[in-house]
Amino acid sequence: MPRVKIAHKSTLVDMTPMCDVAFLLLTFFMLTTKFKPDDPVEVVTPSAISTTLLPESHVALITIAKDGRVFFGLDDQNMRVKLIQAISDQYKLGLSQEQVFNYSLSSSVGMPIGKIGSFLSVPADNRKEFHQDGIPVDSANQELSQWVDYTVSINNNNPDLQFVIKADDNTKFEVVNQVLEIMKKSNQHKLHLITNMKAIPPGTPAYETAKQEGTLDQNEGG
Repeated sequence: MPRVKIAHKSTLVDMTPMCDVAFLLLTFFMLTTKFKPDDPVEVVTPSAISTTLLPESHVALITIAKDGRVFFGLDDQNMRVKLIQAISDQYKLGLSQEQVFNYSLSSSVGMPIGKIGSFLSVPADNRKEFHQDGIPVDSANQELSQWVDYTVSINNNNPDLQFVIKADDNTKFEVVNQVLEIMKKSNQHKLHLITNMKAIPPGTPAYETAKQEGTLDQNEGG
């Protein structure tokens, strides 16, 4: 009896559905990804040996440039909208929806409240070249406290809200101290400071602790 011939089926795998899924995922991430806005000024932070990681959300950033100008920003775009609307209502700035939207796209803003409307009217492409005067922190006009207090208010006193200070290494201590005093008057006593990492000096208590815990970098161990 002759053998029954079994038809050979192709082992080729159709990759079309896989390609479709890959492009759909790529399109999804392209449309939903939020890019970090450019910083208003370049800040060279001082060095420190602390390894504490900064919080990833609910962050209010206070930036102090080397010339003493102070900037304020929030990491959450929705919170930025609420903040600028609250400031606009309190000071009767009459900001338009376009100006509010422009603020929501800014990482940090450093303008006196009375001039913030003119800054937010500048097209986004030209805003980088716009000279910001800085938020007043002097004893006569501590507008920074308003930004801090309204930020706490719109977050409903959320305990997860963290205030972070990023000061240039060449900033005068007088300006940093003014910011710290304002934070103290606003009952914000827990602050994070952004610094660059540096090696732990040998012979210090921090060096011995890191050595015992096995977290000392090999380059630091000598």
